[in-house]
Amino acid sequence: EVQLQASGGGLVQAGGSLKLSCAVSGGTVDDYSIGWFRQAPGKEREGISSISSDATPIYARSLNGRFTISRDNAKNTVYLQMNSLIPEDTAVYYCATAPGRLLTFSPASYDIWGQGTQVTVSS
Repeated sequence: EVQLQASGGGLVQAGGSLKLSCAVSGGTVDDYSIGWFRQAPGKEREGISSISSDATPIYARSLNGRFTISRDNAKNTVYLQMNSLIPEDTAVYYCATAPGRLLTFSPASYDIWGQGTQVTVSS
């Protein structure tokens, strides 16, 4: 059974950085597309980045190049480096798996989800 463990969230001042991790167990990270989503209070879950099984990344335009997704196959982990954080980035961040080379921001296409990690950016 594939499971995901998201970690790395925390409290950071505006302009700071955080690096989130999504550790995959029960499967091999490069067999899947791994997506990062976030959900702020009162808002819908938003797809922000994903990396396919062949390591192709996609990013939401709203990020303006501030975030970078990467993968370490040896550690079976996907990372999200978040720089120049702003208060609007405050949310619970989730990682999830989708089949193989699928690259999409649609949450409905992702079938296994991690538990989420809180990111809070203070002004």
